[in-house]
Amino acid sequence: MFKRTRKPSPHTCAVLLALLDAYPRPTYGYDLSQTTTLKSGTLYPILQRLHERDLLSAEWQDSPHEGKPPRHIYTLSAAGLKLAREQREADAQAGAQARGR
Repeated sequence: MFKRTRKPSPHTCAVLLALLDAYPRPTYGYDLSQTTTLKSGTLYPILQRLHERDLLSAEWQDSPHEGKPPRHIYTLSAAGLKLAREQREADAQAGAQARGR
């Protein structure tokens, strides 16, 4: 099981929160890049690390368009869902503290 040792990077948080917003719907990498505005060279290594840590599932899906290659679809795992919810809560608390100053 994944054991977090440090806070996720801002880019990783953006990906986790985008996946949380889509949950339980599977999400394509292209859609995540549009939502997070991350370039593919940043996004796909994050998705790969999250998958390696069992925080999301990644499955191939055939393209509905003839001649197009299959695409990965991504969905948060139970552990990823927990982490994303914790991150959303931490962000909300940080925002509340910043407004209270």
